[in-house]
Parts: sequence; structure tokens; C-alpha cells
Amino acid sequence: MSGAGGLSIEPTARVEFGPGVVRRLPEFVADLGFTRAFVVTDRGLRAAGIVDRVVKILDAAGVETAVHDDISPNPSTVEIDRGAARARAFGSAVIIALGGGSPLDAAKGISLLVGNPESAAADADNLWGAEPGLPLIAIPTTSGTGAETNGFGVIEDTHARRKVYIGHSSVQPRIAVLDPELVLGLPARVTAATGIDALVHGVESLASRGANAFSQAYATQAVTLVSHWLPVAYRDGSDLEARSQLMLGAHLAGRALTISGLGLVHGMGHALTAHTGTPHGIALAAVFEEVMQFSLVEAADAYAEAARAMQVADAIGAVRELCGVVEIKRPLRELGATTELLPAMAAATVADAVTKNSPRLPSEPEVLELLREVY
Repeated sequence: MSGAGGLSIEPTARVEFGPGVVRRLPEFVADLGFTRAFVVTDRGLRAAGIVDRVVKILDAAGVETAVHDDISPNPSTVEIDRGAARARAFGSAVIIALGGGSPLDAAKGISLLVGNPESAAADADNLWGAEPGLPLIAIPTTSGTGAETNGFGVIEDTHARRKVYIGHSSVQPRIAVLDPELVLGLPARVTAATGIDALVHGVESLASRGANAFSQAYATQAVTLVSHWLPVAYRDGSDLEARSQLMLGAHLAGRALTISGLGLVHGMGHALTAHTGTPHGIALAAVFEEVMQFSLVEAADAYAEAARAMQVADAIGAVRELCGVVEIKRPLRELGATTELLPAMAAATVADAVTKNSPRLPSEPEVLELLREVY
């Protein structure tokens, strides 16, 4: 992104933000030149009635729709292959990614494989130069992942027991539909896990080796919004103002990470999720404070900026307090990790691409020591 003497920042998705904006979805489908939509979501949203709400909006406008809800909380390469086969059978359509990070990430992989029918999701490492996928509209139903801001998804290769990054510039969502009404009443535990994910995105974007003036601007505002409004939304899930501001903060954090990349918190979190199935935000919270302490010298300026954004003197202390308020931090032994798993998790962390973006590059023994510290 940086060239000799300057910066080049790619344009991001068109953003439609505000209560009730999802009702304009048929207009957005038409803006992309389509009359048909393939909705990628999960069974939880189907049961909650959100999928039916969206489908009714599309049906009323004459948009032919198919729904694919076969997406798990940690989507696998096998699931992406199944979804791509169904999307190919449905035919030309815009892909609507509806849900949290899992459906949004899965939708990107599905879209890309529709455009590359000879490939499979396990080929993710080789698909970055592939043929274009179908255009996407992203509708997040949590406030955390920022997945609507970028063209890659994190999925699990179940055979290799590792997280892989599947993506392409063509599957960056063309339109992000940020409707805080869709997250009203989200359970407190989900609000906490996704909100901490957004806060980690902001803090790691400030400290990342890839940070620049653009990512820092997004990240600083994200940290301000998320740190202030997450406790409010956690206490009262029906507070529309809190939901709106938290959703906006999560989106800005996504924009930041798309430019800067992330770091060791995510590297360790990915390893924990891959080996135990721990939900992403809970995995991050387990190591967030400890990784910040590990990187304190190298990231001192970034953490000072985070502290200013949170209006506190000590960013690490503020993170500790916030995780306590939303009751999210758990030791690894309560998350399904065993002492025998820790060396494999340390190796996976060091091998993860995001870890290489950390302000302090850890060795495998150092990661193992951190894991033991939070065990």
C-alpha cells in the first residue's frame, strides 16, 4: 500500500448505515445489476426470524431468492464447498452475506468458488490470483468482526487443523448494510464476545507493523466508540443508540484492520479456536491483556494512543477492567484446552500470518509461555 514517498489506499465498500436501512435491500440488489439473490446465513438467524424478515423484503420487491443456512460458527472448507455447489446450481445472482463473521467469511469463499468452479476451498492459498467471484452485499448482525469491510474470510481447514485465509479483491462486499435494528436484543454474551473482537481490532491496528495514518484514524475512533458503548449495550441490549454506535465502531475497526493487519492476539486466538472450538471473541479475550503486556515496550506509543481514545491513563488496565465488566475472560483450561495441546497451539500461532504483523515478534517458546500464563 505504501509506495516511494506516499500511500495508496483502495476504496472500501459503499456503506448504508442507520436504523431500518435493511428495508432498502432490493434497491441495493438492483444497483448491482441483479434481480436474484443467494443469501448465505446460519440456522441461528433463521430461528431468530431475521432471515425471514430479509427474505420478505426481497420477495415483496420481486427479487428471486435462495437461502443457504448451512454455516457453522467456525465455517470449514467442507461447508464452503457445499455452499459453492448450491450457489452454482442457483445461477447468476448477487450474494447476500447475512450474519456475524462466520456467514460473512463463508459468503466470500462461496462467491469466489462460484467464479472458479475447478477449485475447492482447500485451495485457498492459491486463489488470491483467481478469477473474480460474484458481487456481495454484506449485512452484519453482530457488532464485532468488521468482515463487511474486506475481501477475505478466515475459515478452518479441518484436515490440516489450521485457519486459512480465502479471498480476492472481487469478493470485498460492494455494499455494507449497517442496520442497528438487526442487533437489538442480541444476547449479552454475544454482545460481549463480538464487542471485544472489535476492540482488539482497534488496538491491534494501532500497534500493527502495517499501521499508517489512515488505519490509525479509523482505529482510534473505533477504540473510542467500542470502549464507551460496549458496556452500555451489554447492560441493555435494547438501547438503540448504544447498538448504533457500537456497530459503527466495529465497522471502523474493520476498516482499520483491512489496511493495517492484526497481530499476536489474533494469532493466538485462531490457534485456540482451531484446537478447542472456542468462539472467536472469547478466545481473543483469554489472551488480550497478556499479549498487550508482552508487547508493551515495542507498542508503547500505540497503547498510549489507545489510552487517550479510551480516556484513561493505562490501556492495559482499561482492557482488564472492560473484560471484567462484560464477564468474558476465561482461563484456557475452562475453554477445552489441555496442557498437551499447548505446544501445538504455540506452533500454530507462530505460523499464522497475522502473528508476523505483531510489534514484537514472538518465538514459539515465548508463545508457549504466554499460553501457560493464561492456562
